[in-house]
Amino acid sequence: MSSIFVRPPDFNSSEEATCVPPSDFIVGTWHVTHSTLPLWKDKRNVNITYELLPADTAGVQKLDDLVQYQALDSEIIKSVHGVDTPTPDKPGAWDWRGKGWLMIASSHWECLGFGPTDDDNQWIVTYFAKTIFTPAGIDIYSKNKKGLPQTTVDQILNALKELGVKDMTDLVNIVFQIPQN
Repeated sequence: MSSIFVRPPDFNSSEEATCVPPSDFIVGTWHVTHSTLPLWKDKRNVNITYELLPADTAGVQKLDDLVQYQALDSEIIKSVHGVDTPTPDKPGAWDWRGKGWLMIASSHWECLGFGPTDDDNQWIVTYFAKTIFTPAGIDIYSKNKKGLPQTTVDQILNALKELGVKDMTDLVNIVFQIPQN
């Protein structure tokens, strides 16, 4: 297993962001396998699909962001749709804005780390800032619906703890697994 590198969220760091996944890495469907977001406690099959949108007139490359999920006891697939705009002067960070009736909702998220696994999978760990609807938190994504080996999850969580940032350690201590089936 290659070593896991993560960085602290921008709110706790003056260093330049170093976790900027290339567009071809982030595009596609990611399965949210671990989270701290209370909303996902009674959900399963949470996934996020990112698609590149055409660059705007200023050359800004935005992402279409589609979250899909199911309640633990339901076959109905629900979704939340939005657009991610790169946060100015913060590489590896985006500002999400909902589409449709969710246009009033917004949030900020950052990539804290990403990489390949030994079994041809890929992972991303994200931090999302507190909003009026959700607390701050972290998510771990896997390209493969089966998720990541527990050793990889443990390495990601340990790397986050080793940052020495109390808020990150507190979040790591409440991470839970999201069922994927």
